[in-house]
Amino acid sequence: FLLESLRDLDGQLREAYGSRLLVLQGRPDDVLQGLFEGTGPVHLKSLLYERDSEPYARQRDAGIEALARKCNVTTRSFSGHTILDLDKVLATPGFKPPISMAGIQALLKTSGPVPPALAAPRKLPSLTIEGFEVPDITELYGEDDRPTGSAMHGGEREALWRLAASCADVAYVCEFEKPKTGSTGQKGKPWEPSTTGLSPYLKFGCISVRTAWHAFAACYEGRQHAQPPQSLHGQLLFREMFYVLGSSVPNWDKAEGNSMCKQIPWGEDKQLLDAWIEGRTGYPFIDALMRQLRTTGWMHHLGRHAVACFLTRGDLWQHWTAGRDIFDKYLLDSDWALNNGNWLWLAGVAPFSAPYFRIYDPCPGAKSSLNAEQSGEFVRHFVPELKAMPDKYIYTPWKAPMQVQQLARCVIGKDYPSPIVDHKVAREQNLAKFKAALERRLGGAAALPGKFGAGSKQDPGPMQTLYASAEKGADVPSKVGKGDNFPGHRSTATKGSKSEGKGIGRFFKLAGTTADEATTETGASSDVQPSTQRKRRWGPGSGVGKGPTSSGGGLSCPVQVDLSD
Repeated sequence: FLLESLRDLDGQLREAYGSRLLVLQGRPDDVLQGLFEGTGPVHLKSLLYERDSEPYARQRDAGIEALARKCNVTTRSFSGHTILDLDKVLATPGFKPPISMAGIQALLKTSGPVPPALAAPRKLPSLTIEGFEVPDITELYGEDDRPTGSAMHGGEREALWRLAASCADVAYVCEFEKPKTGSTGQKGKPWEPSTTGLSPYLKFGCISVRTAWHAFAACYEGRQHAQPPQSLHGQLLFREMFYVLGSSVPNWDKAEGNSMCKQIPWGEDKQLLDAWIEGRTGYPFIDALMRQLRTTGWMHHLGRHAVACFLTRGDLWQHWTAGRDIFDKYLLDSDWALNNGNWLWLAGVAPFSAPYFRIYDPCPGAKSSLNAEQSGEFVRHFVPELKAMPDKYIYTPWKAPMQVQQLARCVIGKDYPSPIVDHKVAREQNLAKFKAALERRLGGAAALPGKFGAGSKQDPGPMQTLYASAEKGADVPSKVGKGDNFPGHRSTATKGSKSEGKGIGRFFKLAGTTADEATTETGASSDVQPSTQRKRRWGPGSGVGKGPTSSGGGLSCPVQVDLSD
């Protein structure tokens, strides 16, 4: 994905400016020292870069700044990866780390209107240096450890296409509510996201977060629309919140010394962890999600909720940092601030977590807020062992009579694993352990609602976030209707309706000449077409644009539009 993104940038520089991208490999301090001293392909007299808030990056950049001063090289850094200038926010008198939507909205309000992206350069000096090309993946990995293909292709043009495809359906943008999107992809295409799919492009700086913000705002203009935290703007605000927390909370990526993390005595069992990683827990929904992660680099927001809960407080009682590291390894949109924030949230250990006793059922039914389709196509796609298992048993194959298992050519315990734990038993044990840890921490009894205790006959329902649209007293959302944004359903505006594409063309025409000064990513997060089909949408007659005219992550093309997942 990264190499594709670099090739896209290089191609745009060549096409629009007669320039190119130079890719130098090595340790940053070694490579840049050569450029500062004139022993590299160019002799740098100044260095301009976008600030990165991760601890490693801050340490790296501080070292480069010192080296630049020693070599009499001027430097200038910019804020661009987030809407907020993180350094300015943290320096604000009376600053408090935000742990709610209201908190991050207040910070955004204080900072003023979200600025538009800046115009792309009209011209750049030509660059004819030979060599230093974007490397091929075979140069970086051996045959045995080479990464598999991705369901998403890198690059700004791809990101802009995704944004345009989402915003072309104004009703979809206006009605978007994250809790209503499907964790199991689109109907008939379970490998394709039911959300915008923009998070990897935001993470890698292929597209600017400000471009996305204003594209959604253009769709909202003059129309009724969803509000934060459920809305698309809400997903971008969650992203901002975790970036601010990651920059302001010491040890954000650790359990110890982290003011946002309750201390829980998690277990450490390599066999349980490996089964979770490899998608062989015996719970088809969990296994399908984990195999999707390892083969595509993607998983829906609610899928991440399900597998994180299962690994930690729900079933396996393993440390949240172990799951965090696996997400960091495989997720295309893995982002230090967001990945840590989401795992703190889902392990139930953060002040912004939902109640720890709200545990997801790993065998989601039709009423589950995990929004898992019930035909089994998602599971059959990623867990082919179960391809002939009847729909009735697709999430609980161990309940199928032996004759049914034999007819499906999948005998549980032989062709597919038996459940690695008994969910109901593990759930009760983990609730007791979590409650005991809180009691030790608080020095007294930690109240646990009766219906979540040992007397409960069944799971009370999936964990609900603070913004879940459940009926009063209910544990699950109201029944999904025809008009809801569910897997495979994209609201389509009819001619003459309020949501018909008025205004969006005006925005895209404007966006084609705007961009950030530097590159820019949830827990938020369009339809994915096969690569060959996508390319047909690009160019003359596509309605998308004619060529690179803006920059939202280095260099942008025609049109631009959690998020995190």
